[in-house]
Amino acid sequence: MTTVDLPLLPLGRGKDLDAERGVECPGDLPPASDPDLVARARAAKEALGAKVFILGHHYQRDEVIQFADVSGDSFKLARDAAARPEAEFIVFCGVHFMAESADILTSPSQKVILPDLAAGCSMADMARLAQVEDAWAGLEDAGVADSVVPVTYMNSSADIKAFTGLHGGAVCTSSNAEVALEWAFSQKPDAKILFLPDEHLGRNTAVLKMGFTLDDCIVWNPRLPLGGNTIEAIQAARMILWKGHCSVHGRFSPDVIDELRSKHADLQVIVHPECQHEVVLKADLVGSTEFIIQTIEAAPPGSTWAIGTELNLVKRLATNHPDKNIVFLDRNVCYCSTMNRIDLPHLVWALESLAAGNVVNVIEVDPDTEHWAKIALDRMLALPGKSHKD
Repeated sequence: MTTVDLPLLPLGRGKDLDAERGVECPGDLPPASDPDLVARARAAKEALGAKVFILGHHYQRDEVIQFADVSGDSFKLARDAAARPEAEFIVFCGVHFMAESADILTSPSQKVILPDLAAGCSMADMARLAQVEDAWAGLEDAGVADSVVPVTYMNSSADIKAFTGLHGGAVCTSSNAEVALEWAFSQKPDAKILFLPDEHLGRNTAVLKMGFTLDDCIVWNPRLPLGGNTIEAIQAARMILWKGHCSVHGRFSPDVIDELRSKHADLQVIVHPECQHEVVLKADLVGSTEFIIQTIEAAPPGSTWAIGTELNLVKRLATNHPDKNIVFLDRNVCYCSTMNRIDLPHLVWALESLAAGNVVNVIEVDPDTEHWAKIALDRMLALPGKSHKD
């Protein structure tokens, strides 16, 4: 195949100053202002030695990823941390729910550090414990709670994972969502699933992988009585989808796919299952972050790809695979703004503080929440087949 002139981000030149909370569309990110930061990070990490283990999520900036001992998706990183009991400090370059998962899976003697406590997740924030408890009460009012099995996506807070564990449910990742749903449906006669907090992953898995129809799914809006549904609709539904989404993956639109295909006949589109159903239907391939990475790595030279996932990763894939034509599936340059809070200045501050004996930004999950959240995680780990990746 002949390589075509298809620079990175042919559509992603604009800025979106009205982007929703959780998305930053500023154009390309500026470099860190202090030229000494790299040397300071290197020195602090060297001073800490084996006492520190740095985790870097795939969506992190390159300036941070370069100091990560391992990179990966959120659950892989949490398990990597658990496999390093000799590390006194786990510095998690990701977002809050990821650091919580690492704290749950690591030993009590280890401290999990989040370099910026403001690094949250807009999707996880869309399902608050009080809202979910109210929704459960609504399901009881509708007479269906005894048939409902909750399944929560890894991208949720520790207390939502604990709620899921307490009510007989399990955690899932984007790689094993189908297996987790099959397990949940097998738990009770006429089972229904309350899927938290990402409606798109739940819908895409149920409809495209398991043969359900869109009519089998309802959306639960926590701001409306009974989630905005009638009792009859709740009783008839098989999938009750929480009204939540990823602020980055939710931006991708089917018209951009049409526009790119009209210009490049050999284009292949690969997207994350957190994308809207209409986007997933138009894509050639759908899969987790690890699936996207592995697919691009295995793709033939000269192939052309439009990728629907976070921009830091898309840019890294384009840089690492210059023999392939890789573009971003959005008109604007959009990063996950909360993930990008973990920048080099915050990492340097955290490492230098630890090296000086000042333990900062520790993420601790209370024992009761940890107990029930770990039960939900353990149920996922006991599932057969699919790998446990985001």
